[in-house]
Amino acid sequence: MASVENESGLHRVVVVGGGAAGLQLVTKLGDKLGRGKRAHITLVDRARTHIWKPLLHEVAAGSLDVGHHAVDYLHHAHMHGFRYRIGRMTGLDRDARTVQLAASHDAEGREVTPERAVPYDTLVMAVGSTTNDFGTTGVAEHAIALDTQEQAVRFHQRLVNASLRAHTQVGPVRPGQLHVTVIGAGATGTELAAELHRTLRHVVSTGLDKIDPGKDIRITLVEAADRILPAVPQRLSAEVMQLLNKIGVDVRVKARVTEVRADGVQLADGTFIPSELVVWAAGVKAPPFLQGIGGLETTRTNQLVVTPTLQTTRDPDIFAIGDCAYLVEAGSDTPVPPRAQAAHQQASHLISQIPAKIAGKPLKPFRYKDFGSLVSLGEYSTVGSLMGFVRGKNMLIAGLFARMMYRSLYKMHERALHGTAKTVLDTLARALTRRTEPRVKLH
Repeated sequence: MASVENESGLHRVVVVGGGAAGLQLVTKLGDKLGRGKRAHITLVDRARTHIWKPLLHEVAAGSLDVGHHAVDYLHHAHMHGFRYRIGRMTGLDRDARTVQLAASHDAEGREVTPERAVPYDTLVMAVGSTTNDFGTTGVAEHAIALDTQEQAVRFHQRLVNASLRAHTQVGPVRPGQLHVTVIGAGATGTELAAELHRTLRHVVSTGLDKIDPGKDIRITLVEAADRILPAVPQRLSAEVMQLLNKIGVDVRVKARVTEVRADGVQLADGTFIPSELVVWAAGVKAPPFLQGIGGLETTRTNQLVVTPTLQTTRDPDIFAIGDCAYLVEAGSDTPVPPRAQAAHQQASHLISQIPAKIAGKPLKPFRYKDFGSLVSLGEYSTVGSLMGFVRGKNMLIAGLFARMMYRSLYKMHERALHGTAKTVLDTLARALTRRTEPRVKLH
């Protein structure tokens, strides 16, 4: 392994994971501490660019071009006073206070960066979550998850290729050939099902006239619970269910998947769903490499157990935020949910607490506030539930107002990274380019 970077004097803050929470944290700490040479701020991530994870279903469906929304880590680091180190975290040496990184390679297999160790004084784990397939047979071989932008792009390419194949093949379109089954009706799965219903038909309409959308295309959404969106209020779930039924998405609830095959999905009740395109969006867990890493306390789903100050239970110099953190707040019997708003709140909390820790001041406990849920069904509709919006009561919203609020969440994320001026300019630029580009990405 390459020698540890030799730095002295300044406090070294290392954040592992450049998702929404991690990137927001290093951006603000870089602006606050890095630029003024008050601390060394470093981001570690295996990817080279960032995209907001709630947008991945749009990338997979082809309604969003990842190239227009990706944030380049190296450039962003240069602009905001922190450093970026590419590499997949493989280990943690708490005695030496170093994070071990695997070597990175290019598309031809040549080494780009060697194995190395990155030293820290304060470490923040923000590595998010991965899809949990619960050991279901065939998932790894025949289904695609949507944990990363690479997976989302790969599914979209598979979708377009399947359409071209069906159009140019000698025989007729096979049963299930252009059927898509989405397993897991949480927010990602539900939004993807609605988006695919529109975009797949648009792909076909661009001249693939051998395909009959009404006959050959079907989107099926499968959920093991007794309703879709089981983590949101019942009223919101029912509203979304009604909209999905209206546009023709085939929804199966109380349906447990036992096997994913090359030609479809097998359910526990014996039903077989013909489908050559399968997305697995059921369940989440923290990345497997976290299990017991460095002797830290972890759950059976690999999450790092943290105290109210978001410090790990066995090492106060290591924090965890976002989906990879397990926190049960005082007075609650359930952990803070693995949702984007929780990760954002935790990152915002540490923006003030990391400087306090460096200064030797006591840390304040984190308090999670649930602001509700928003579910986008693309151009069909957006619905949501705002928590405590009017005199402590929940409020169901839908239509244009809900869509504007959904989009504003992404704008808030962009503003946290780039500031108001750049966010406005980027928004205007995208609005102009959309007028000259296909409505759906076709490659």
